[in-house]
Amino acid sequence: MCLIVFAWRPSHALPLIVAANRDEFHARPSLPLGIWEDAPQIIGGRDLQAGGTWLGVGAAGRFAALTNIRAPETPAGARSRGELPERYLRGELSPQAYLTELTGHLEHYSGFNLLVADACELWYLNSSTGTPEQLSAGIYGLSNAALDSPWPKLLRTRAALHGCIDAPEAEILLQLLSDPQPAADDELPSTGVPYEWEKRLSSAFIASADYGTRASTALIRRADGSTEIVERRFGPAGALGDSRISLPPFSQQSMLG
Repeated sequence: MCLIVFAWRPSHALPLIVAANRDEFHARPSLPLGIWEDAPQIIGGRDLQAGGTWLGVGAAGRFAALTNIRAPETPAGARSRGELPERYLRGELSPQAYLTELTGHLEHYSGFNLLVADACELWYLNSSTGTPEQLSAGIYGLSNAALDSPWPKLLRTRAALHGCIDAPEAEILLQLLSDPQPAADDELPSTGVPYEWEKRLSSAFIASADYGTRASTALIRRADGSTEIVERRFGPAGALGDSRISLPPFSQQSMLG
């Protein structure tokens, strides 16, 4: 992912609301949102080049999402970051235990931000700091720097989530992810990429022939665990289609798969 805005309110009727864009080269192959054949407890998109996922849900309310940290001067890690959400969703460690274990292996990966949750807790790890953090109730934004870094697209999209938080709908969440407005030159972050790329990457929704927003995902979870997930996919010429999955309450999910 390159942009995630989310509300975490564990005592609320809608404890988890997520709107996220995945930006990637169009030539990189992937599977759309769906149930994984080799791990039917996982629902998410899947990268076919290196494996793994950028966002997914699993059993017992497990949720994971990943963004890269933009640091072009840093050597690439030996392992794919996409395996980090996948391993959490396949496993049974608590969010805190998983991130604590991961801190001993950060040198194997390029920079990343990782969110992992279960039905009760949401934790965050920025690989640059290496310190897992439990998130309290609130509305957050995450792009390719640290949590809530004030990049223009993050601020605009997080504000839009604030505006619809009382009555969120999947279509509304997808719409707020579709903003193509780039940042003004004097507001551009400085991440070490050329100006043309900095400008292109500064919009919430990116459209170009070779690189852009490949998928927008909306996730709404209710207190009983019932969840709606919608993924809208895009190619160089525009929208390709939607995938929609609804999960029953936690009490019924053990009967699935």
